[in-house]
This record gives sequence, structure tokens and C-alpha cells, in this order.
Amino acid sequence: MVPNYLLNELRSRVRSFVREDLFATCNGNGLPQYTVRSIYFDSPDLMCYHEKHEGLMQRRKLRVRGYNQRERDERVVLEVKRKIGNRIKKHRGLVAHEHLENLLATGDLEKYLEVGHSQTRQQAIDDAGRFFFHYKSRPFLPTTLVTYEREAYHGKLNQGIRITFDKNIRSRNFPRLDELYSEYDLRHLFKSHFILEVKYYEERMPDWIKNIVHDFKLRNEALSKYVIGFDVNKSYAHY
Repeated sequence: MVPNYLLNELRSRVRSFVREDLFATCNGNGLPQYTVRSIYFDSPDLMCYHEKHEGLMQRRKLRVRGYNQRERDERVVLEVKRKIGNRIKKHRGLVAHEHLENLLATGDLEKYLEVGHSQTRQQAIDDAGRFFFHYKSRPFLPTTLVTYEREAYHGKLNQGIRITFDKNIRSRNFPRLDELYSEYDLRHLFKSHFILEVKYYEERMPDWIKNIVHDFKLRNEALSKYVIGFDVNKSYAHY
């Protein structure tokens, strides 16, 4: 977590090493930014929530993720996010938002599933199949909607490095599936901070990132937007 007052200085410091995310749209301030909208699923006994609090080294989250504003032909992503120690692996399946509820109700991957970027048809089915295996096993229910603005960059020399500033993070518990794009009654997770994420596929963090982390006195934290977002709304929740 980083105080908001450091945002401009931190952005200036990393700019020499990164380029703007190609999938981001420049907003009015010329920043490569987009809105991320996720509905996190959990079991009736909040298994995923408690696994995070207990600090299990191997755990997973299920979520449906969309971006920006709802459009007529908008696609959303079914995602299983697995954490194994310090490593993260994601399995993703793509579906038209208008077919989301039918897909979750029927599990008919052949009818509704689409092929995502850099996927084969079989990879898409395998990844979505993982989602449905866990979705049906507990069962899982829509538990928390988390929404934020993401400012995103990639490394200039190493495309595997990604830096994001997640800002204006807000949430609401127990949304309906058709409320993925809703802004109704969202509560902010932090009043004066944003989340800086650094992703890299090498064995060690690049030195220029290490220097920035050291100079800004940043601390590595295992932050879960789902868990924090659920807690912010817990006093209003009735399971």
C-alpha cells in the first residue's frame, strides 16, 4: 500500500523503465488507465476468506472479471486465481456478458465459451473447466464486488515486467451477477492509499525495481482486495 501523495513522484520514477499498457485507454489526464470490475465467489462458510486470514500457502479464488463500462457486446472473464507460495497462476475463460448467467447455470462450455487472446479452443475449455469444477464443488456464490481504476505499465526491455497502480478501490458485498458494472453503494477500501503491484516472471526482482522499493520505503504486503473489501462491508452484510 502506498500513500496517495507519493503517486506522482513514484510514477515519474518508474517512467524511464516502462511503457504504457497497450490495452489501457488514456483518460483525460493522458494516463494508461482502465476500470477493473470483479465479482469474487466464495462458499457459504467463506472458505476462501478464511484461507487468506489463516495464511495458507496454497489457495485459490474464483471470480468473474469485466472492464470499463458495460457495452452491448462486452466480454467478461471466468477466472481461477491460484496462489502457490509466492507464485500466482491464472486460468481464464471468456464469455459474452449477456450469456454469463446461462453459462453458470448450465455449464454448457461448448455453447457459450469463447476463445481468449493467445488461447486455443482446448485451452479455453480446460481453463473454464477448472472454474466449473470448483464452482460446483462447494457450491460457490457471488460474495463481493470489487471495482477500481488500474493504471498499467510494462517493462521497456522486459515485457514480462508489469507495474500497476490500483486506485479508488471500492466494494460491496453480495452482488447479483448482473451488477458487475454497477456503481451502486460501493464503499472505499482506503481513503488515502493505493495499491502498487509489481509482477515479474524471473527468479528475482529487477534491480531498478528494488531500488525504487528501497528509496520509497515500500513494504511487501500480501493484500487481498477481496478480503479487505468484504471486511469493509461486513457490518452491513447478512449471510
